[in-house]
Amino acid sequence: MCFSPHCDHGFTRRGALRTAAGFVALSAFGAANAKEADSGKPKPNAIGGDAALRRIMEGNARYVANKPTHRNFSAGRVERTTSQYPIAAILSCADSRVAPEFAFDQGPGDLFVVRIAGNFANDDGLASLEYAVKFLGVPLVLVLGHSNCGAVSAAIKVVEDNAVLPGHLPELVQSLKPAVEAAKAKSPKDLLAAAIAENVVLTVKQLETAQPLLASFADSGKVKIAGGVYDLANGKISLLA
Repeated sequence: MCFSPHCDHGFTRRGALRTAAGFVALSAFGAANAKEADSGKPKPNAIGGDAALRRIMEGNARYVANKPTHRNFSAGRVERTTSQYPIAAILSCADSRVAPEFAFDQGPGDLFVVRIAGNFANDDGLASLEYAVKFLGVPLVLVLGHSNCGAVSAAIKVVEDNAVLPGHLPELVQSLKPAVEAAKAKSPKDLLAAAIAENVVLTVKQLETAQPLLASFADSGKVKIAGGVYDLANGKISLLA
């Protein structure tokens, strides 16, 4: 090591700071639910992917029947300040008409929701889902599309009519075009509905093979990855994958 005052130690100091920051960040991620882990007790969301899917679909049935059980959203507020145990991570469209917590009749802390127009998985969304799986222990990841999706409709107009969209919308639509093209190749009667479903199926496959985290959790059976489409007219969610 050089001890001369003319030597540049900036890189070493910066590297050390980056390394320390990384350890702090990982500690912060893992510390949220440390209490139950240290106690050796099963976490509240350690129920398995099939059980989690069953629970949220039962909730959707209540929502469709307009018989929700979750009405007091302040219950458990204090307890949730120190930890969270969502039973599912939902990759949902940003559409204002779609509210996963209501659609699945779940309370605060039950769902970890990632939202983006068109419910596709970009790098940031994927990282959020990885966080939910790795550090929050969610047993289920569900991709939720919905009927009459404006983002998918825009992608269809780009594919079929060469429509030109403003701002950053072309980048968003680029991620949806594969679903539109795959659906169009099947000559469906309703291209929009077919593309919406195709987008969910393709995104599920993408998540199932996403390295290094989601694929390993899915392959080991620790996480179930599924998909469905929410019907705006009646509130029912139909599973696709």
